[in-house]
Amino acid sequence: MADAKVIPFDDDRSRARRRPDRPDGEAAAVRALPGPQQGARGPEEAAAAPGPYSGDSGPDTEAGAGAGSGGWERRLAGGLAFLRRRITGEYEVDEFGYDEELTDQVLMSLLRPLYEKYFRVEVKGVENIPADGGALIVANHSGTLPLDGLMMQVAVHDRHPAGRHLRLLAADLVFMLPVVNELARKAGHTLACAEDAERLLRAGEIVGVMPEGFKGIGKPFGERYKLQRFGRGGFVSTALRAGVPIVPCSIVGAEEIYPMVGNAKTLARVLGLPYFPLTPTFPWLGPLGALPLPTKWTIQFGEPIPTDSYAPEAAEDPMLMFNLTDQVREQIQHTLYKLLVQRRSVFF
Repeated sequence: MADAKVIPFDDDRSRARRRPDRPDGEAAAVRALPGPQQGARGPEEAAAAPGPYSGDSGPDTEAGAGAGSGGWERRLAGGLAFLRRRITGEYEVDEFGYDEELTDQVLMSLLRPLYEKYFRVEVKGVENIPADGGALIVANHSGTLPLDGLMMQVAVHDRHPAGRHLRLLAADLVFMLPVVNELARKAGHTLACAEDAERLLRAGEIVGVMPEGFKGIGKPFGERYKLQRFGRGGFVSTALRAGVPIVPCSIVGAEEIYPMVGNAKTLARVLGLPYFPLTPTFPWLGPLGALPLPTKWTIQFGEPIPTDSYAPEAAEDPMLMFNLTDQVREQIQHTLYKLLVQRRSVFF
């Protein structure tokens, strides 16, 4: 199978270590990635762009197109065209490995039933995400497995009026796992480091980070919805250097999908994992115990916190970083409590 073209941010050869290479060692063809003003589609462009279920053309507008003979023929032709591009390598990825076409037409389609039917995610405040330019979304992290990040990615992809894409920053462990590593790269995820985050933000991308890390996702069920430490405020420093707004995000519902009542620390050390969860169903019921509970989710994007008014050297001010980190954390925690009060039931 032929390889895709690689789209770099610039010509910095020192970063070639992250670029996918051809099997025979031949350098991949490259072209410039859209800049800050071109990285996002406006509402009009999003409406005219191909939909997640389409092939080479936009969404069907004819009455009964999906059910008529022409509808399935167009879908079949689009699917065959998609497979042809995959086989011949006539598709593009950026230097981080992000494959927009595969994400839109395949990965989002696989996640969408989980998002819409299983967790029945309700999204609030998506208009707080800028229609263009970079922004850093900072969210709470929970659920034993990082499904909250994936559901947040679908929420931005499907609900934002400008059809924006979320680039998640992930832990090293994600890129050490076979298969998961490749899928994460294809979906637009990249290593949670300041350098990668700043490059994406300066290119006008929406970047998502969950500062609690493993402390949040692996906390016991008794500490649900209590935010853990937000690290040293590195995400604030990155936003300040890029001059992009910080959008706090609160996610309710993920805490209960795998109620973690214990942690087999010895087994976790043997397996090289940060924790090994024990839940009421896992590992006692085997693979069946790995199914998440069908909780009802709410994702709320809060008012953005601007950073463009600060001087470039502000990123080196530890007191400012502490204050902004605390402001973001308090806004997320306050919104979590508010959503919990409004919630009728864990499952409805």
